[in-house]
Amino acid sequence: MGCYDCCIRCIGAVPYPSLVATLLCYAGTALFCGCGHEALAQTEVLVETYFARDPQDYEVMAAFIKYFQFVIYGLASFFFLYGLLLLAEGFYTTSAVKQTFGEFRSTQCGRCLSLTIIIVTYILAFIWLAVFAFSAIPVFFLFNMDHTCHNINILAETTPSINQHSWICMDPRQYGLLPWDAVPGKSCGMTLASICKTSEFHTTYDLYIATFAGAGVTLLALFLYLVPTTYNYAVLRFLGRKGIR
Repeated sequence: MGCYDCCIRCIGAVPYPSLVATLLCYAGTALFCGCGHEALAQTEVLVETYFARDPQDYEVMAAFIKYFQFVIYGLASFFFLYGLLLLAEGFYTTSAVKQTFGEFRSTQCGRCLSLTIIIVTYILAFIWLAVFAFSAIPVFFLFNMDHTCHNINILAETTPSINQHSWICMDPRQYGLLPWDAVPGKSCGMTLASICKTSEFHTTYDLYIATFAGAGVTLLALFLYLVPTTYNYAVLRFLGRKGIR
């Protein structure tokens, strides 16, 4: 067998969908974990600077942020290892289906392992769907805040009276971020508009958008992996019943 034939066989053994899914999984996880970690830290700075003067008012939120940052460290490590496992599984099922390596055949144990990984990935995909939805909450809050500031600026330009826009407020207490007795707890009028112009607000907003996008990319990677792997497992199961493997 010549070098050209060996190269063709090696290229044919590459599970391209699983490879793309792994790269997307790594990219999405890195974006979610990195930006999410920084977004949480910026959120604490934003709240303690503009919405709560007493540290006891946001101690629950600060504890949650610290806890979730440790969860992010674990997610990064888990998805790194799990991505390698999915890629290895993709190589195994692709090689078994295409009979790339001579007398290579799948076994009952191998098919059982493939089924287990598929089931775990399905469960993980649905869990990550909830994470994807959860990551949209801070984006929704900051989008409303930005839109409110935009309305305040329009009113400030069109009406000379401050009473026309002083009643427009954003209250994190309504979202459960702060207790109801937090002081000041909310921000209104031009004070709120000035917050929206700060670098802390824009940085936090951009980081949460990137976190939301990273969660979406990771979810796409999981579903993208499931399609070829489920197909390969179905083929192996069919061939096994026919006695071919």
